[in-house]
Amino acid sequence: MDCRIAHELPGRIRLKCRKGHAFAKDEAGVIESLLEAQDGVLDVTASHVTGSILVLYEPDARGGRNREKLLAAVAMIDGYLENESLPAKYREPGIVSGTCALFAQSVFNRLLPMPVRVAINAARFLPFLLRGLKSLASGKLDVSVLDASAIGASIILGDVGTASTIMTLLTFGELLEGWTKERSKRKLAEGLALSCDSLWVERDGVQTEIPASDVKAGCDVVIRIGAVIPVDGTVVRGEASVNQSVMTGESLPVHRYPGTSVYAGTLVEEGELLVRVTAFDRGTRVSRIAMMIDDSVALKANIHGRAERLADAVVPYSFILAGAVFLATGRLRKAVSALLVDYSCAIKLSTPLAILSAMREGARLGIVAKGGRILEKIAEADTVVFDKTGTLSVASPSVAKVIPFGGWTREQVLRTSACLEEHFPHSIARAVVKKAEEEDLKHSEEHAEVEYAVAHGIASVIGGSRAIIGSEHFVLEDEKIPVSAEEAAAIGALPSNQSLLYLAVGGRLAGVLCIEDPLRDEAKEVVTRLREEGIRRIGMLTGDNERSASYAASALGMDFYRSSMLPEQKTEYIKNLHATGAKVLMVGDGINDSPALGASDVGIAMKESADIAREVSDVVITMGDLKSVLTARRLASGVMRRVYGNYVFIVAINSALLALGLGEVITPSASALLHNVSTIGASVMSMMPVLRGRDSGQRDD
Repeated sequence: MDCRIAHELPGRIRLKCRKGHAFAKDEAGVIESLLEAQDGVLDVTASHVTGSILVLYEPDARGGRNREKLLAAVAMIDGYLENESLPAKYREPGIVSGTCALFAQSVFNRLLPMPVRVAINAARFLPFLLRGLKSLASGKLDVSVLDASAIGASIILGDVGTASTIMTLLTFGELLEGWTKERSKRKLAEGLALSCDSLWVERDGVQTEIPASDVKAGCDVVIRIGAVIPVDGTVVRGEASVNQSVMTGESLPVHRYPGTSVYAGTLVEEGELLVRVTAFDRGTRVSRIAMMIDDSVALKANIHGRAERLADAVVPYSFILAGAVFLATGRLRKAVSALLVDYSCAIKLSTPLAILSAMREGARLGIVAKGGRILEKIAEADTVVFDKTGTLSVASPSVAKVIPFGGWTREQVLRTSACLEEHFPHSIARAVVKKAEEEDLKHSEEHAEVEYAVAHGIASVIGGSRAIIGSEHFVLEDEKIPVSAEEAAAIGALPSNQSLLYLAVGGRLAGVLCIEDPLRDEAKEVVTRLREEGIRRIGMLTGDNERSASYAASALGMDFYRSSMLPEQKTEYIKNLHATGAKVLMVGDGINDSPALGASDVGIAMKESADIAREVSDVVITMGDLKSVLTARRLASGVMRRVYGNYVFIVAINSALLALGLGEVITPSASALLHNVSTIGASVMSMMPVLRGRDSGQRDD
């Protein structure tokens, strides 16, 4: 393959196909598979869009042999791609080709002369032996020691067939786990990888193209219409509509202008920007998210940790049983039967596969969990707490009415409110700005730098007067803005299902905006079904006013609610729930929800959530439907039932095999075969979808 090295670091190399030598989409998988098969290669990502291949490999201190072998393999790729006889199923990375090769090798070995078979199996046994010795050297008597002992004893007894069968099935189990893990990682991190080999930068008014490796913080990068922004930075010139859905979940593009921030992975749909770089490549937010997702797959659920501990804990008893059988009968072959059947292998393999498969299934359903341990916590939760605005209510509230006071006109109130609110990505702020735009009210900045008080409101200076906008608590109580009897009566007559946004300028109330924030259509059904799923208490904590909160809580049948809550009050309430023994799942979307999301046993951020809420949460919903919370609960409960069901199956089947082996009803070879077949069976079942049809949270047709 005709490639050049576009960028290289120790253990990391990016290759770029020369013009006219790019590869097709269906060839990307072949390239990844071929290169990943090379010694020392850790990971390969081939992009047909950019014609680049990113390879992570183990740096070899002995003259860079891994690098040389990698480049040699790249040069040979064209020959593989031109092989039209290659079956389609081998042209995609997967488990089929590896499984076929593994079992074909096992069958072929049985046709060889016995001395050759013994030599081959002795060589295959060496990695298992080394793992077992390593565990013993560290003072552990675990599954690795048991596997090595069972295989070694079979070889010593001359039962090469049994030894070969054990090693083949154990290798297949490792292959199965590795394949599932990689598929899960790719699914979870899908769409987050960026590929960029060169960028246009502006220096002293002159635009030049430079290699991506030369880009540093402080460079001014030119981003044109239709381009994916490859850096994190601040806009220094130009205006554009930027699609930030990959970062914030916003369905509509946002307006970016000088002084605002942009993030790598977002798309310029209209306009052109000059962006001063603050982070590039692995330092960008999208790269950190990708790495976080990648790392999260390695996080083991508590149930996974218990499974491993249980698996290792039963190993000594297997040796004790084998020793007792040998002392009682004096027959080594019969004692080996106790080593060939154990509970640990199946427990240790099936549990992580079940967790990883459930995480992959969740990602497909729009539920990204940051680690397997989160699934167990979701299943254990007995209390669910919702935020209101943007969570139980729709993600795009609207301004229903604008009421002016103090000599202000309706248009002045709306224009000024939009001018202040346009700086912040909360759903209510977007509603105000959208209403002003619909009425063609220009709201260009006429104020000094704004101050944002989390969950309170916004303060600035307009025309020399202090302007504030926010909740009743912020404007009337904290800022001590007076309200006349006539104004109070007008406010009191407003509908109870609408939220109120207060605007005050120069120490006087200028107006009130009525925000119509209807509850999501599915909210009532979700609350009802969560109770059916075992949730004992469901409540709502909101910064909204009492009457709006009361209306929502009554309509949804909440067990409890609190209104006009500050972030620290939400957090304190969650801690108080913990003090009563509750296991709390919190669902929110705003900056003000972030502390409470972090304090909960499980924090779930909605699709339209603020960035910080998504970062501190344990689960991010990407579908935008509140039913995803119900789906997450069903998925977590289902996978936990599967894990414990596997325990029962594994204990039952292996106990039966152990009894049959000791009773000489079946041979050690048959015992080992059936044991490993049951292990593979449990593992395959662990990979099956947990949810089907109605259980996936989808609407009934």
